[in-house]
Amino acid sequence: MKNSDDLLIESYAAKPASLRIAVVTETFPPEVNGVAMTLGRIVEGLLQRGHAVQIVRPRQTREDYEPRAGLDQVLSKGIPVPTYGELRFGLPAKGRLTKLWSEHRPDIVHVVTEGPLGWSAVAAARKLHLPITSSFHTNFHSYSQHYGMGLLKSPIESYLRKLHNRTQATMVPTRAMLQELKGRGYDNVTLVSRGVAIELFKPSRRSEALRASWGVTPDDTVVLLVGRLAKEKNVGLVVSAFRAIQAKLPRAKLVFVGDGPLRKDLEVAVPDAHFAGIRKHEELATHYASGDLFLFPSMTETFGNVVPEAMASGLAVLSYANAAAQELIVSQQNGVLVPNGDELAFVNAAVALAMDPVGQQRLRTQAPGGVAYLAWSSVAESFEGVLRDVLSRHSQPFSALYGTERIAQLQAQERLAHPHVSPLL
Repeated sequence: MKNSDDLLIESYAAKPASLRIAVVTETFPPEVNGVAMTLGRIVEGLLQRGHAVQIVRPRQTREDYEPRAGLDQVLSKGIPVPTYGELRFGLPAKGRLTKLWSEHRPDIVHVVTEGPLGWSAVAAARKLHLPITSSFHTNFHSYSQHYGMGLLKSPIESYLRKLHNRTQATMVPTRAMLQELKGRGYDNVTLVSRGVAIELFKPSRRSEALRASWGVTPDDTVVLLVGRLAKEKNVGLVVSAFRAIQAKLPRAKLVFVGDGPLRKDLEVAVPDAHFAGIRKHEELATHYASGDLFLFPSMTETFGNVVPEAMASGLAVLSYANAAAQELIVSQQNGVLVPNGDELAFVNAAVALAMDPVGQQRLRTQAPGGVAYLAWSSVAESFEGVLRDVLSRHSQPFSALYGTERIAQLQAQERLAHPHVSPLL
C-alpha cells in the first residue's frame, strides 16, 4: 500500500490536461524571419490544443502584437543584435526569471534562442528544478565566418553545446542536423520537423498582373530569391547564376523578396532586378507563386523555411543538398540538388533549368506534392509530444529532488491562478 507521501508526489507529477509552457526567445511575430515564423506557428498550434503559453522576449522597437487568450508576453530589456538591427538580444535576467517562475510556476521551459536571455532562462529553470527543452534553429558558429569572426567559431560552438546540453531535449528540424549535432557532442537531440502553410502557399496564387508590374510577360522567366539579403545567405551566388541565365535568356528577371544589409549594394550591382522588400501573408504567397525558378544557395541553414514554401507554391527549386532541401527534394523529380559548396555546379544547374521549360514544368507540377504532408498542426503535435516526454522523465526523480515540505509548497503554487498579464522584467 502506498503511503501519503507517494500519493502526494504522484499527484503533483501527474500529467495535466493542458500545459503551462514558458517560451524564451529573442524573436517572435510580427518580426519577419524564419525563427519567428516557425515559433509563431508552433505557438498557435499549442494554443489551439488548449495550452497556455508565456513568451519571454526582449522588448522590440515596435510592439504591435494583439492580445490572445492563453498567450502571455513578458518583455525584458535588450540591445540591438549586430547586423540584425531589427532584432534585439535579451539581457541577462536570471534573478528576475527565477522570481517570476517561483511566483507563477510553468510546467516546462522551452528556450528558442541562445543569447544571454536564453542562458539566463536555462540557469533559472535549473535552479527551480523545472524541466527544460530547447531548439537549435541557427548555425551561429557557421555565421561567424561571414562576419570576420572566424576565430570565435570554436568558442561559440562550445557555448552553444554547453547551453543545449543543460536542457533535457534539443529539438532539430532535420535528420541530417540530428546526426551532425550528435557527432559534435550534443546530448538528448530529437527530431521535430517544421511545417508549411499549404493553405496559404499554392500555385493558384500566381498573378500575371504582378508579373507585369515586374516588366515580364507570361513567357519570360522569373528567378526568385526570398529571404534576408545578407552575406550568410550566399546571395552573391544567386546574382552569378542569374547573370549566366540572362546571357541565354535576355528577358529573364531577377526578383528579390526580403530586405537586409546587402540591399543597397545589390541595388547597385543588379540595377535591373526588382526589389519587392518584405512581404507577408497573402502578398508573400502571391510573390512566390508568380515566380518560375527559386534559387537557394545558403549553407548556414538548419532548415530553410523558404524551400517548402517555394515548393508548395509550385516553383522549380534549385538548392545545395542540405537542410530542408535534402529532406524534401528528390533531385530531378520535384526539384534539383547540387553538392554543397560546388558553385560551378549550382550556376550550371540554374542555366540548364532555365533553358529546359518542359523539365521545369515537370518539377513545378511535382513540387507541391513533396511538402503536402507538412501541416503545422502536426508539427505542434510533435512539439507537444517532446514536452510531455521530458515532463514524464523529469517527474521520475522528483521525490529525490524535493522533500515533503518543498512538494507541499510547490502544490500551493500550482493552485494559484495563472494570470493572463505578467509583470514586465
